[in-house]
Amino acid sequence: MIVPRAGKIGWVRWSIGFLLFFAVLINYIDRSSMSVAEHDMRIEFGLTEGQIGIILGSFGWTYALMQIPMGMLLDKIGIKWVMRAATILWTISCFLTAAISGMGLLLVARLILGFAEAPIFPGAMKTTGYWFPRSERGMATVIFDSGQRLSNVIGFPIVGAAVALFGWRGAFITIGVLSLLYTVVFFFRYRDPKEMNRRGKLSDAELNHILAGGAQHEDAPKPNPLANLGYILRQRKVWGMSLGLGCAGYVQWMLLTWLPGFLQSQMHMDVAKSGLITAVPWLFAVIVQYALPGYWLDRLIRHGRSSTAVRRAFIIGGMLLATTIAGTAFTHDLFWSLVWITLGTTGITIAFSVTNSLPALIAPEGSVGATGAVMNTVNNIIGTTAPIVTGFIVQFTGSFAWAFIVAGIMLVIGIFFYTVVLGRIEPIPSAEERAAIGASSRA
Repeated sequence: MIVPRAGKIGWVRWSIGFLLFFAVLINYIDRSSMSVAEHDMRIEFGLTEGQIGIILGSFGWTYALMQIPMGMLLDKIGIKWVMRAATILWTISCFLTAAISGMGLLLVARLILGFAEAPIFPGAMKTTGYWFPRSERGMATVIFDSGQRLSNVIGFPIVGAAVALFGWRGAFITIGVLSLLYTVVFFFRYRDPKEMNRRGKLSDAELNHILAGGAQHEDAPKPNPLANLGYILRQRKVWGMSLGLGCAGYVQWMLLTWLPGFLQSQMHMDVAKSGLITAVPWLFAVIVQYALPGYWLDRLIRHGRSSTAVRRAFIIGGMLLATTIAGTAFTHDLFWSLVWITLGTTGITIAFSVTNSLPALIAPEGSVGATGAVMNTVNNIIGTTAPIVTGFIVQFTGSFAWAFIVAGIMLVIGIFFYTVVLGRIEPIPSAEERAAIGASSRA
């Protein structure tokens, strides 16, 4: 992984970035583990495909439902304690899954996991807002965002090997131990910048570098959670960002849930080969992710280019590149299908990487958690329709062609929200600041 050289100011902030990376990576391995182990679990408990489908989908219920409440808690209580509680709870969920004796407890364990992992992305966005100057947000966001994509490359092999060696219960114990180790590291390692500075773990030079570069202030007044949420929901920028990401998220969910099925049914691959081929687009996307929205975005901004222009160029460029995924509808050749899918996956990854940095850039002071949670909620609501829509398209047409065409249309709609609705990428004044500006203009 490429990280800018920190020079004499120190590198503590980058260690925090990698702490977030491992949180996201472990989270996504947790989520994928059930799909790997479900065959053995279904046989042991005598579950039908419909019942296991309910269990697989149950994670998303509490995950989506708790996004906004967790974002509000992050803004009100702070990152440290919300994330500590989350890591403990998702560890418990892993061990509980290993100990369950039927569908009821299995459902409970998945619901707990969705609840526990809900604050991870809003928390990561808020953390980068505290820990990184605006000129380093590109790489900072890429670091934690790449965790979810690398999980598609290494998560299935890790869980599959654990199931083969220890059985499905042993696999969940293994994941639980991994989560427990992370919980201990996070508990002792994470502090907000000023607390870290007071403890002598962060130099004055690095703290000044962070604050002078436009980082959000951790001691900003804590807004009233409900009033603040209402204010955020009235902001056009928030909806432009959220709906734009949701359109990209639709295509990402389609690929995550249906790409192996596409390769098996339409390209006539066996399960093992389709698993290896599925990893190729995501691995390529991660490499590009570190090079473009990571290194080059920050470099351009540090050299004086407009922050809005650069970020918008990367988002729109990524979305335009992603529309090439529609080309898959017009070929039956494996090579060209893989080319179009890889280009589409890479474009989506670029757009996601830059958009995930936006809440910390546009949110009113003290509101990054709630703003990121709104964005993630909209993204998940739109994204979770993709598996259903794709399934019905394939059922009625007998082909994935129209599914890929619909994906291209969704990306074009997303470009509209990013360009026309989002507008300039700049901080939204708080309700108090806006009221003061209004009073001053009337005077």
